Order: sequence, then C-alpha cells, then structure tokens
Amino acid sequence: MPIRLLPPQLVNQIAAGEVVERPASVVKELLENAFDAGARSVEVDVEMGGLRLIRIRDDGCGIHKDELPLALSRHATSKIASLDDLERVSSMGFRGEALPSISSIARLSLTTRVPEAETAWRILADGSESDFQIEPAAHPKGTSVEVRDLFYNTPARRKFLRTDKTEFGHVDTLLRRMALSRFDIGFQLRHNQREVLKLRPAEGVAEQNERLALVCGEAFLENALTVDYASAGLRLHGWVGLPTFSRAQADQQFFYVNRRLVRDRLVTHAVRQAYHDVLYHGRQPVYVLYLDMDPALVDVNAHPAKLEVRFRDGRLVHDFLFGALGRALAGVKPESRAGLSASPDSVPQPTFPEPQELASRPVAAGSSRPPLQSSLPLHVLEPQVALEHLYRPAEMPRNAPAETEASFPPLGFAIAHVHNIYILAETRTGLVLVDAHAAHERVTYEKLKRQHAGGDVVSQPLLLPLNVKLSEAEADLAEQHGGDLARLGLSVTRSGVDAVLVRAVPALLGSSDAEALLRDVLAELSTHGHSLQLEQAAQAVLASMACHGSVRAHRRLTVPEMNALLREMEQTENSGQCNHGRPTWVELSTKDLDRFFLRGR
Repeated sequence: MPIRLLPPQLVNQIAAGEVVERPASVVKELLENAFDAGARSVEVDVEMGGLRLIRIRDDGCGIHKDELPLALSRHATSKIASLDDLERVSSMGFRGEALPSISSIARLSLTTRVPEAETAWRILADGSESDFQIEPAAHPKGTSVEVRDLFYNTPARRKFLRTDKTEFGHVDTLLRRMALSRFDIGFQLRHNQREVLKLRPAEGVAEQNERLALVCGEAFLENALTVDYASAGLRLHGWVGLPTFSRAQADQQFFYVNRRLVRDRLVTHAVRQAYHDVLYHGRQPVYVLYLDMDPALVDVNAHPAKLEVRFRDGRLVHDFLFGALGRALAGVKPESRAGLSASPDSVPQPTFPEPQELASRPVAAGSSRPPLQSSLPLHVLEPQVALEHLYRPAEMPRNAPAETEASFPPLGFAIAHVHNIYILAETRTGLVLVDAHAAHERVTYEKLKRQHAGGDVVSQPLLLPLNVKLSEAEADLAEQHGGDLARLGLSVTRSGVDAVLVRAVPALLGSSDAEALLRDVLAELSTHGHSLQLEQAAQAVLASMACHGSVRAHRRLTVPEMNALLREMEQTENSGQCNHGRPTWVELSTKDLDRFFLRGR
C-alpha cells in the first residue's frame, strides 16, 4: 500500500487511544487543565459512570474567544514555547493533545469566559480540527467542558469498559487522589445528579487533616507519621503510616512529584526498602507523600497520559527517599499522645495477637477503643549507663507519694511477667503489655546493625570450638564467606569436606545455640544467592542472628530484667515492631479501663 497522510480525525483517534482509556482518563486530563487555569473550585458531574456525560466546571482564568479553535487543535498549548520549557515543565498539562483527542471519540463542547469579557463563548468539536462552531453563551468566569457519549463512534473501545458503577468508582478514586495534591482547591463530585463528594479548600493544618481523613480514612490519619525532610535540592513531605498500620493491597499509596500524581517503580522500591525490616511479610505500607524538586531534574514527558516520570538522577532520588523515610520510621518509639485507632484491614494475620485485631472485638459494653500502640516522644540515644541502673528498685513502696509525669518513663515500670511471655507494666496513664521476645529481638537487632555499620560485630570466642556437620554445599558457602562472617562476629573455619569449626559468635548473642545460629545464617546467604555480596544480605542475616540472642518465650524474667528491657526499648529505633514487622507492645489507658468497667456511668 502507498504511504499516505492520515485524516486529522483518525490521527486524533489514534492519539486518544494513548490518552483516554476510560472515563476517569478524561476526568484526569480536564482536571489538570483546570489546575493550570488557576481554578480555586472545580465541579465534576458524571452520568452513567461517565459514558453519557462528563462535565467539569472551574472558576479559572478562562480562554479568549480567538484562542478557542487553537485549544481544540493538536500540539497547540499555552504551557510551553521552546525546548527549554519542555525540559522544565511545571504545569500539569502541556502536550496539547487532550481536548482534540477527546473530541474525536465523544461529543465535546467547551464554554468559557475570561474575567474581562462581557459574555462567554461556546465551541463545539468533533475531532476534525476544522469547521468549528463558536457561539455566545451564558457562563460565569471560568470554563466548562462537556463530554457526551464517550466512544460513541468507536464501539470496539466501548466494549472494554466495565459497568457504570465500576467506571464511576475509578472516577471517584481519581478525584480523591488528585484532591490530595491540591489542598488549595475545592472539589465537588456528583453522579447521576446525586452529590457524592464535597471538599472545601483546605489551607490550614486542621482542614488538610480533615481532607486527608475523608480521603484515606480517620484510621490512617491517627496512625500516620508526619514527614518533612529536605536535602540536596529535594524535599519530601507528607504522611506515612506506622509499620503496624499496613494493608493487604497497595491501594493507599499516593505519591506526587511537583504535585503531579505518578506511579514510579523507583519510588515504590525506595519506600519498600525503607519499610523492609519493620513491615510484616506481604503487607503494603500506606502513605501520602510529596516530592518537590527542580523541574529540570525530572522528565514528565515519559508517558502519553503523564502517569510516569523519569528522574535525571534516579540513584540520588532513591537514596534520598530511602534516607528520609528511614529517619522517620526509625524514630517510631513509645510516645504519649492520644491513643491510635486501628482498622480491621490493618491486621496482617489472624495467627498472632495484633492491637488492630481488637478493634473488631466488643471488649465490654460501651467500650469504643481497644488497647493500642501509640508513640512516645523520645529521641534515639545511646544508653549512657549500665542496665542495672535503668530499672526502678523492686523494693520501692507502691504507696509512695503521687508520681510526677517526669518520674514515669514512657513504658512505665514492670509489674508482672504474664504467662512467662508478656511483660505487664504500669504507666502514668494506664497499662502497657510487651511481648518480651519480640521486643528484645528488635533491641538486639538494632545493636547488631550499629556494630556492623561501625565496622565489625564484636565477637566472643567459644571456650571449645564447635564442630558442625553440614552439607558440602553449605560448607563451601561458609568457606567462601569466611571473611564476611567474621565481620558479623562469626568465626568459622573449614574442618572437612562437610564440616566446619565455629570458634566465636557475636558477643551480643551470649550463650546462643552456635550450631543453629550458623545454619540459619547460611540459609539466609543461600536464599540471597551465592553471587550477592554479604553486605547486600547483611540486614536479613543480622535479623536472623538477633532472633537467636533474644529471650525465649516461657523463660521467667525478673523485675529488674523486665525494667531493663523496657528502658532499652525506649532508646531503640523501630522498637514498636520486631524484626518481622509484628508489634512489640500495646497500650491500655485508664480511660479504656474506665470504659471497660463502666466507671463514671
């Protein structure tokens, strides 16, 4: 066949295939235009999930009458004028393709009025980019775009759409996500003439929290940490959920680059890395995060629908995100602010006790909040005194004068070792229950990490070397990584084809089972692959080692031992979760106790 130019409408329909996937795609493009127009209020009307009608009205700057034909032409835009502009895109829309692409697969009308004009003007389009009809109309300052009968002339595309309810669900989700990028704009959403969502502009902190809670739920706001960190010309701010507040799906992960909602694998990997040793297996973190950076350092022209970006220096961005989130999560320690609520969905597994599980259990008539983990205002400090000086003397009389807030440490003082598993402690405001093994595991893990980061893990020679029988492959692995194991505090030498001698173990692990420890470490190395350097698998190995050095369940602890562990938890990063992401403690306030026993009723 001969080469020929395609007619404009077919060109626009091809472009529409890249830009418009479903009604939500149309809403996204038109909302971005409203943002660029300086709108302070946006109304979205949808009928039949967007198939019959999508109408978006804004109070932005409007479009001059003589520019209306250009607005509906391909590659015509007010956002860029040169290559330099394209390399520093700061607007939401810039391609100049959305309106002509949409008009080629729907019946589009655009009504607009600039502030200084006495009348508004309406233009109709069919995707042909010719014979535009422009007529006067009544309209306040701003622009309304009506898109009717989506895909009416491309029935094959229409067949791929879902039910009206499903398609509207995509519109609703998109609008809520975009509303989190522009707190300064008010949003209203109606479906089939019924109001579904109304958000006022949120300038203050309280109003922003209200919008965040409306979009993500009250539980997220109550279980979120505020992040605000800047370095190397980058700034990350927003909210990240506590590790114990996670979800089975990645449906509450909102990331914005220069206020643009994006999906990016580099960002996802950096966030997962920051959560990797505090999040329960298979769970997804929740977050609403904003990355501000020089527009010249990010290419927003990497995807036709502008859903993906490409960073000029991906390694810098990855390390910045990992470091910023790591700092925020490392500071999660017991803190006395209002108890944190939890949602049933944040329960990782029903096979172990989680504070969130209690949210769905009626503990007592009239109770409205389960015992929960909250945060205590502590800064990570290296212990300055020996453990024996950190606990409250057991002989201190219980009827001493009233305690002051300063005299009570955040996790309180140990009262009992319940079932030889849980530490029960009295705090100034209630009770705390601690899983001793999980807590000690985290404390040991963080100490091992600090030692490893500082050089080598301190080792302790065994009185008699231990001969361990292994498979030949395991013995080869131990020999291959002998130097790396030594840096982890394990001194291992080969003593035969299928045997090694363990001469020293990490001093922090004390009298741990050296054979079981070695086997677990070799299993971790094998899992991470022979070709990987131990440094890349170090944290997984250290976590496995820490488990061996932690107090065992059913081992009876003395009151001084329990108090010493509580004091160490208060000074340890990430002490709210064990190495596997399970919570280490829960709190029951005196208000909770009063509700359980109906006091004051």
